[in-house]
Amino acid sequence: MFVKICGITNEDDALLAVALGADAIGFVFAPSVRQVAVQKVYDITRRIPPEILTVGVFRDEHPKRVIELVQSSGVKAAQLHGHESPADVAAVSQHVRTVIKAVSAGTVDATRAKDFETKMILVDAPEPGSGAVFDWKMAAELPEGLQLILAGGLSPENVASGISIVRPWGVDVSSGVESVPGRKDPILLKRFIENARAAAPKEYDGGGFVPYDWRDE
Repeated sequence: MFVKICGITNEDDALLAVALGADAIGFVFAPSVRQVAVQKVYDITRRIPPEILTVGVFRDEHPKRVIELVQSSGVKAAQLHGHESPADVAAVSQHVRTVIKAVSAGTVDATRAKDFETKMILVDAPEPGSGAVFDWKMAAELPEGLQLILAGGLSPENVASGISIVRPWGVDVSSGVESVPGRKDPILLKRFIENARAAAPKEYDGGGFVPYDWRDE
């Protein structure tokens, strides 16, 4: 089970998430209470072990700008969390080795997720980034064969249920493990990661593996 902790705003939380077993950590470059400066992200990513996938989160940013920010911040992946077209995703993918495309449950983008130039698809609530839980059965509308990442209102208390219903390749959490917006709670982080790992299906049947091993970089 791939576990991503998003909305990281400081080095302490980044290192804590890594120490507790997260596979990936996300930094929000889009307008948000968790938005973080590029230079700060660069300073943090220099301290992160190479086996951890660092992700920059963007919303409706021009592909050229996404590529520039990925390169200047030191992150290894881009998560496109807006209304980006398949062409936008393809443009970013030419320069960024790992691209995660976020779609909202119940939308055309969700049903046509295979049109995007990536197998890593994050499914969020109809109001993405709201931290609200959606009807997880709606995830069934997404095509098979994707590396589906479940997001949207996950917490230590409900992540096992979400995994049981959706059977995703991975999970993504932000507000559900915070003490206040932008600050992670150590106990909630630990419980979330442990509960997600414990709930992982013994044999994942929803898709293949990571497109490449970022640990080789």
